[in-house]
Amino acid sequence: MMCFHSQERSMKKLIAMCVLVTPLFATGAFAQGASAPAAEKSGKAPTAQQEKMSACSKQNKGKKGDDYKKSMSDCLSGSAAATAPAAPKTQQEKMSACSKENKGKKGDDYKKSMSDCLSKPAA
Repeated sequence: MMCFHSQERSMKKLIAMCVLVTPLFATGAFAQGASAPAAEKSGKAPTAQQEKMSACSKQNKGKKGDDYKKSMSDCLSGSAAATAPAAPKTQQEKMSACSKENKGKKGDDYKKSMSDCLSKPAA
């Protein structure tokens, strides 16, 4: 009879250990399964359509609602109005555009050109 109790106790310990350890293995399997598709997705280069969507989205940043939808539609369809670059809106963007325009100029010539460029009304 002594043998039966020790086997029963050993069996209970084995079952308890299995019950406690199983969720640890399952968690690792779920975590590995969830991260694998994300890794595959990030490893692939974006498609032409995804690149076009991204470019149009950046171009239409700040627009809301119907204006955004219309601009995105025009941009994605390749409409001429949508593909024309928008005039710089912020002072920083205007400074950058004028600086690029006047690249290579020096001294007073640069200052005059920058002044003229920055004083132009936004289109």
